[in-house]
Amino acid sequence: MITIVDRINAIVADSFVGRWFQLEGSGVKKEREGSRFSTELRAGLTTWAAMAYIISVNASIIRDTGGTCECPTNDGCITDDTYAACVSEVQRDLITTTAAVSALASFLMGLLANLPVGMAPGLGLNAYFTYSIVGFHGTGTITYREALAAVFMEGCWERAHTYRWIFFFLSLLGLRQWLARIMPQSLVMAVGTGIGLYIAFIGLSSGGLGVVGGDTVNLVGIGGCTADNFMPDLPNYCAHGQMRNPTMWLGMFIGGFLTVFLMMYRIKGALLIGIVLTSIISWPRPTPVTAFPHTPAGDDAFNFFKKVVTFRPLRLIGDALDFNYGNGRVWYALITMLYVDILDTTGTLYAMAKFAGLRDPVTMDFERSTVAYCVDAFSISMGALMGTSPVTAFIESATGISEGGKTGITACMTGFMFFISIFFAPIFASFPAWATGGALVIVGTLMIRTSATSTGTTWATRCRRSSRS
Repeated sequence: MITIVDRINAIVADSFVGRWFQLEGSGVKKEREGSRFSTELRAGLTTWAAMAYIISVNASIIRDTGGTCECPTNDGCITDDTYAACVSEVQRDLITTTAAVSALASFLMGLLANLPVGMAPGLGLNAYFTYSIVGFHGTGTITYREALAAVFMEGCWERAHTYRWIFFFLSLLGLRQWLARIMPQSLVMAVGTGIGLYIAFIGLSSGGLGVVGGDTVNLVGIGGCTADNFMPDLPNYCAHGQMRNPTMWLGMFIGGFLTVFLMMYRIKGALLIGIVLTSIISWPRPTPVTAFPHTPAGDDAFNFFKKVVTFRPLRLIGDALDFNYGNGRVWYALITMLYVDILDTTGTLYAMAKFAGLRDPVTMDFERSTVAYCVDAFSISMGALMGTSPVTAFIESATGISEGGKTGITACMTGFMFFISIFFAPIFASFPAWATGGALVIVGTLMIRTSATSTGTTWATRCRRSSRS
């Protein structure tokens, strides 16, 4: 029996949209077998549900740079209420930025490269950007503005008033594809494992669950105490009362264990469910785990939360670049991010293309790979102009592909959902650190597991080849 959905699928497939995205039934030479318009839309929603956690997580990480807020004492201004209020404004800007650049990049990846791959600021790169380059509250090697210029340079090169995309020329010359083939597998896996460990540690630290706190001897000790048990003038350094903070336990059980339980049963969007449920429990004010304490900062956050739906323009981080390319440390940051992004984006795109059945078994390349890398380059530069770290392809795209996504319509739908998310900034800005900490630990662990599994598979394959020879 032909349903309304079947008719819509047939109409779209026979239209310009169907021919552009190579839907099955479109009549084009390389139509993608099994692709249906309704299936692509469902796959796009699934990908967004798996990726949406990045909106709050990215903002919570990059806010630790302090953004464009100025600390007059150059000591991190940890106890400065005025600086803390400015950082909260930066976080709200970052919610808009993350959703907007994810929408733009995902939509362009789908429209131009016809790949079912979602794009967003990458975990790992944002942590390196925050804690290794800019430093906590701007105590690192270069300023936030200079770091954004390094990110912009990664995608775009300025010389003699002409703009040339580094990734664009790498792609046109086939160098990125060549690098992907010659790069030692052990190096790729080591980078993935190291980034995974770093992300998991951030999730356990004071920027997440707070399980790990400061220690005056080795800088890392057991945390989880309440603010009244901190050492004098040393926030997050526990004098006593370790592991007694109720928010830590809430984040561990709801944002951590419950999320893992949902993932075991293959519940779509398990990470987002864990984050949202933990946040909802934290929103009521008269509770020990409230995200809105009765303080000036808590009152301000609660007033913004009550708006629910609003458009938050970029007030502090839009077009904040400082093109100080005479500083050698800016170039050091650029080279490092370029290296990591080539590994990350190239590896993810190849893996997703293979998973979707779009990779040529002879050339080991996928259709429109050059366009995909150019979209990546453009998105990185646009993200820098909006105040965030490099954009990359997300491995969570595999969830949408597993739902049947085979064309760029999946990515376009993901981009559309990120666009809708821009107007829910008050909700995403109200996700507390302990709500996103569990997700960071889980994602970091999954990155480690994926690297270890891939390494083991590669080693086993080599052993079999050796035994046959």
